[in-house]
Amino acid sequence: MIGSTTPFHLNGRLKSILNILYDLQVDKLEKLIEMQSELASVLASPRYPSKSEERISFLCTAIIHEAVELQRLTNWKWWKNPTHFDLEDAKEELIDIWHFVLQATIELKMTPEDVVKYYSNKNNINKKRKKMNY
Repeated sequence: MIGSTTPFHLNGRLKSILNILYDLQVDKLEKLIEMQSELASVLASPRYPSKSEERISFLCTAIIHEAVELQRLTNWKWWKNPTHFDLEDAKEELIDIWHFVLQATIELKMTPEDVVKYYSNKNNINKKRKKMNY
């Protein structure tokens, strides 16, 4: 919700519009979390760890490997002849990463509001770091 943390003053109507847009984004994230929760139920496996910390560790490993799959689509090997970058394949690999990020969100018991709150806080920290030549 747009409120006291907003860096500038807004009139009431503009603030209402921004709150509606914010709610729409949270609703979309809620839908993605719901879809991931349903998928996790379908994919349930006795191999999936029972301890939260182990589940987070497994998810981190999955995210790393999916990120490598995405990277392999790029021409990062400067010593090789470049190949065509397939944007659609890249999008598919990125969504694979999102599946595991969403599952980690569920494992950490974060709500869409939590995600926006933590993201906003970290975004502000990163902006301050940039100003401070971090």
